[in-house]
Amino acid sequence: MSGRIEPRTLKGFRDYLPEMMIPRERLLEAARGVYRRYGFAPIDTPALEYAEILLGKGGEESDKIVYRFQDHGNRDVALRFDLTVPFARFAAMHVGKLGIPFKRYAMGPVWRGENTGHGRYREFWQCDFDTIGTTSVSSDAEALLVAHDLMVAAGIERFVLRVNHRQVLGGLLETMGLGDQATAMLRAIDKLPKVGADAVAAEMMEKAGAIRPQADTVLALAGRKGEPLAMLSDLAVELAGSERGMAGVTRLREVFEAVLAAGLPPERIGLDLAIARGLDYYTGIIFETFLGDLPGIGSVCSGGRYDDLAGLYTKQALPGVGASLGVDRLLAALEELKCLGTAGAVAPVLIAQFEAGHLGTCLGLARRLHAAGVGAEVFPEAKKIGQQLQHAEKKGFRVVVLAGPDERARGIWKIKRLADRFEMERADADVPSGVVELLAGG
Repeated sequence: MSGRIEPRTLKGFRDYLPEMMIPRERLLEAARGVYRRYGFAPIDTPALEYAEILLGKGGEESDKIVYRFQDHGNRDVALRFDLTVPFARFAAMHVGKLGIPFKRYAMGPVWRGENTGHGRYREFWQCDFDTIGTTSVSSDAEALLVAHDLMVAAGIERFVLRVNHRQVLGGLLETMGLGDQATAMLRAIDKLPKVGADAVAAEMMEKAGAIRPQADTVLALAGRKGEPLAMLSDLAVELAGSERGMAGVTRLREVFEAVLAAGLPPERIGLDLAIARGLDYYTGIIFETFLGDLPGIGSVCSGGRYDDLAGLYTKQALPGVGASLGVDRLLAALEELKCLGTAGAVAPVLIAQFEAGHLGTCLGLARRLHAAGVGAEVFPEAKKIGQQLQHAEKKGFRVVVLAGPDERARGIWKIKRLADRFEMERADADVPSGVVELLAGG
């Protein structure tokens, strides 16, 4: 046959087979549970927005990766590159109905036309949570606690939240006479893990007008390590002449004291003055989450405070703070750490068709199992039992239920657990309880 189209995907995009989709849905469900426990309500926004809504909000770098085009109505439109900017537009439109403070979560795909890499795709899912309408320390601290609990819910034990504040670096730059170049300097610092100190210093000199000693001073600050509260005490002395810098130091101290008092393990949170977050809309606390066993994969949950973003759409003050869970990057990490396990069948029970002519009975049993809260499906054909059992093992079913002529004559079903080949017989009415018993035992 001529003219056949080669089945392929675009670079930076991929298909998700069940063995990856099932863990992804489990991760999203775990995240949803965390968000709801903290009182965040679900919302959604369109994938496509007017280009003016999205452009210029994250800075020049983010504008370069936006998928932008003319639609059939010749409107200038773009695909969302994150879930935060659309939320700011959403909040401006609906704040009268929502009331403030308002806490939301949203899950969905976003698109960025950037270079691909390990765990980095051009279409990927984000899983966001945000609080708007308050500048409270409580909301900043809660954002860190939620990010921590997301990692725990995902089954991650070794991780660290690296926290900073935009005003700390901004205050330092003010003391050096570079306050007006803060945006360019912060963009350069954000690239430190990717390109190294020399390249960052070169960008600071080229794009921010810094001289080499100034760049070295900023890099030295970014490289500091130590106990957070002790580091903040040192910074308070060094930034005493900067109101901006002192505001950042004070806020960070309040946040660290709050989350540590709330029980967040000290080994899972640190002050990292190299964290800058490349998006321009951040104004306060910023943080990223790194896995202890895979630091090279990058941050899997990042965010911060953005007090001015919604001001682009409304006169009402709508300060916000929140973060995004990088679902696909975290899944890639979990896969590399071999923490995904085997996906298994979506329904754990397979009802075999021993012979033709009894389809209705098998379907009826499946419905009774469904009513008992047990996922079950019927093998679609009356093939040899050996073939059906092989199918069950290959697909990851845990239990097989079957009845041949002898069993039907006695009014019973055989229930077989595949993991250890344990088998029992149950009367027709007792099959659901027997299946539940075997599933509970392994």
